[in-house]
Amino acid sequence: MAGGGDLQSPKKRKRDAAGKPKTLAKGGDDGKKRKRPSDANMAQGGGGGGEVKVKKEPVTAKEKRLAAKEMAESRKKKRKRNYSLEKELTVLWEKMRCHNVSSTERSKLVSEALRKMDGKYSEIAGSHVTARVLQTCVKLCSQSERDAIFEALQPDLLTLSLKKYAVFLVKKLIKRATKKQFEWFISSLHGRVAKLLRHTIGASVVDFAYQLATPPQKRRLLLELYSTELQLFTDLTGQKTHSLLETISNLGLQKSSVLQHMTTVIYPILEKGIIEYPIVHMAVLEYFTIADKTSATDVIRQFIPLLTQGSSAIDGDEPSVAPELQKKLKAKKKRLTEPLLVRIMNTREGLKIGVSCLKHGSAKDRKKIIKSLKGHIMKLALSDYGCILLVAILSIVDDTKLVTKIVIQELAKHLKQLIFDKNGRRPLLQLLHPNCSRYLPPADLACLNYRDEASESAAEDIPENKVLIQTLIENVGELLRTNFGKDVLHEVAVGGEDNILEGITDRIHSLHNAIASDAARPKTEDTEHAFDNYHSSRLIRRLILESPAFAAILWKKALEGKCKTWADGHSSKVVAAFLESPDSKVRDLAKAELQPLVDRGILKIPDHKAVEK
Repeated sequence: MAGGGDLQSPKKRKRDAAGKPKTLAKGGDDGKKRKRPSDANMAQGGGGGGEVKVKKEPVTAKEKRLAAKEMAESRKKKRKRNYSLEKELTVLWEKMRCHNVSSTERSKLVSEALRKMDGKYSEIAGSHVTARVLQTCVKLCSQSERDAIFEALQPDLLTLSLKKYAVFLVKKLIKRATKKQFEWFISSLHGRVAKLLRHTIGASVVDFAYQLATPPQKRRLLLELYSTELQLFTDLTGQKTHSLLETISNLGLQKSSVLQHMTTVIYPILEKGIIEYPIVHMAVLEYFTIADKTSATDVIRQFIPLLTQGSSAIDGDEPSVAPELQKKLKAKKKRLTEPLLVRIMNTREGLKIGVSCLKHGSAKDRKKIIKSLKGHIMKLALSDYGCILLVAILSIVDDTKLVTKIVIQELAKHLKQLIFDKNGRRPLLQLLHPNCSRYLPPADLACLNYRDEASESAAEDIPENKVLIQTLIENVGELLRTNFGKDVLHEVAVGGEDNILEGITDRIHSLHNAIASDAARPKTEDTEHAFDNYHSSRLIRRLILESPAFAAILWKKALEGKCKTWADGHSSKVVAAFLESPDSKVRDLAKAELQPLVDRGILKIPDHKAVEK
């Protein structure tokens, strides 16, 4: 009481006097102080009755990290039902993916992982982590184990086809399925194809199955998009060559009813923007064959805004990752920003869609398409189907100013690369010699399906004529001796189809001199001579037959007085071409020197003297 102090028990005052610290109860809000038990009491089992041990607060950075990790682990255990299993599977997954693991050990790891997942396949297939483990197991396991997984997931495959992570497992299963299992999956899609194609995730599964399917199976999937009536004719799946129009005609169906059904199927798919899949392309192309002009135009108007826009790239800064992964992320981001029209140029169906949009779209639509391709011209030019799309643009679109600005000028910057490339040369050859079957196979010409009124190439459309010829002159030796490079060289040297390069005759004359100068070089061991090389000898022969001006220059520069040297082997075809030429001046030029060689049997002339085309 003295000094106004608080009343305390003797025992309490003694503990205070001993200097024992007082602690507040954690989480309490009543302001009461609680005693911390002494070490002796703790050692004796917590003397004092109700006293408990209080967890020490983390102080150092390391302790804080550990505490945060423990808390995160605790939350995951509560949130994830199979968290412990997931951790066990992750460890096994990392081991089975190592390159230095033996096949026997890998099989044991896979079997152990499958044993842990047994009975829970459907439950864990939707998890980001365990779905990937299961995918790897499907890839590496034995056929009997794979059959067991397929059987366990069979009732849920279509449901899993709609889930973000499980969809990859479904694709893996159907890719490695037996014929019987795959047939069952195709049958399970009956009546659901259109619905799945309207789902952004499910559509990828349908198309994946479509690309793996046999022609009859593909037709079964497509028939569901055409008409409910056609689905009843199961024997139609064996008719691989019949188009939709022929099928309707053979069965006596009403085209209007099929068109109406297809409209109700296709429009929702287009509205969702799900148009990157070949099965959708095929359905739309068949729709065009039976649709009237108005209906086809309506579909084109829906297509073009989707084709000319890329997917929105991921916003925000890139995460701090390894250089290789960062490179992949940048490549993926770049691909997503490309117009969809560029991304569908990996199939012939995608090419046909692009060409159809160019043909059936309005002038405004074509302008929008071409503008969307800015910056992507070279990628198209070097791809198997993209180069044909550029050929179509150069042939169909009559907006010369726009085509020159977007397409021609971009091609002109990479002439050498294009000339030597199998695909890249085709847009150039289309300008020089339109619709030539020598350079465009029948399948590509069928895709283009040119109209009679297709626009003709003009000399001013060819990328920087003088620059092109200068590029050819600078690389003439290499161009002569390559399979693809020689084609552009030939077309320019003869002045193009219908002499479209007549305005730059002096430059073509310079090219003739460059070719003849290369042929006039003496034989060396370093480079095969132009007359002896398989490609160059045939090209020079064609030029002799088709260009009297070139033949005269070559004779004076490389052959006059030397024909006996070249009368054997590949070079003999070059020499003999002077006597086969349809131009009398060319024949007269060489006859005096060559006829004696023919009479003596040194130079052989083919029985036919027709001009090689």
